Amino acid sequence: MTRSLEEAIINQCAPTLAGGKPASLFSFGGGQGQSPEVIRRQAEYWDRALGRLGLRVRVLRECPRTGGCLLLVYRPDWLEQLLAQAQIRAFFVARGYELSAGAEGVLAQLADRLCAGGEYPHEIGVLLGYPLEDVTGFMEHGGRDCVLCGCWKCYGDPEAARRRFAWYRACTAAYRRRWRAGTPVLDLVKAA
Repeated sequence: MTRSLEEAIINQCAPTLAGGKPASLFSFGGGQGQSPEVIRRQAEYWDRALGRLGLRVRVLRECPRTGGCLLLVYRPDWLEQLLAQAQIRAFFVARGYELSAGAEGVLAQLADRLCAGGEYPHEIGVLLGYPLEDVTGFMEHGGRDCVLCGCWKCYGDPEAARRRFAWYRACTAAYRRRWRAGTPVLDLVKAA
């Protein structure tokens, strides 16, 4: 059964749509019978529709083997705020990012890194709203020795992470229920 991009956005991005998370990343297509060209057109449609509400949709990578795409639904203003924080700026600069073009420039560089292969750019976690200490902890420990595992691997404050994981689950469940009951995606979005 082919799922729609609209359904994927609800299932994968509810916390971002609700205004509680800066971005959400998910794979779409591939074995579901939709070509990258079709997915790109659908993403462009949702980018225009959600753009009026302060969100963007961007294809970060197309998989040549499966035909699937890696999509990012994000709040540009929130990403700009993250990248304005001194610790986060220093982290991205240390990872070789040029920050002069702002969030859109960072996303372009991130897309290039995803498409180039090699080491996965774990810094994307910061843009997804993961605490910096958890992202750096994951990188330093190679994903081992975390204090809590949920939506991401936590190396810092497990109670804060546990609360956020619970809120993400509750938000996603509520958005799924409302969408399945007929509420359009655009009506579910909390405008920026």
